[in-house]
Amino acid sequence: QVQLVESGGGLVQAGGSLRLSCAASVRTVSRYGMGWFRQAPGQGREFVARIDSSGGSTRYADSMKGRITISRDNAKNTLYLQMNSLKPEDTAVYYCAATRLSTGTNWSGSYDYWGQGTRVTVSS
Repeated sequence: QVQLVESGGGLVQAGGSLRLSCAASVRTVSRYGMGWFRQAPGQGREFVARIDSSGGSTRYADSMKGRITISRDNAKNTLYLQMNSLKPEDTAVYYCAATRLSTGTNWSGSYDYWGQGTRVTVSS
């Protein structure tokens, strides 16, 4: 069983930055692909970014490409999401997730473990 705990969310003004972290409970998470998703009020869960188990391959949603960077530190069992130039439409609860697919995937249904989410609010 893998437990994931996100942190780093909060209130930020438009144009600001936040760095989200996701700490995993077990070292075996280093074999997993991982991803970030978000869910805005009244909307479905949306893919944000993913990274393979080694950290060498990443993919981003078009809506945030160029403003975010996903990374991982397998020695610390931690996943990160650096978000810059935030916009009010980025307001959502952000979730990290882990999948046994080492490449990661854009599809939320393929993820085996989820964190509880961290709220990001961007004011205009």
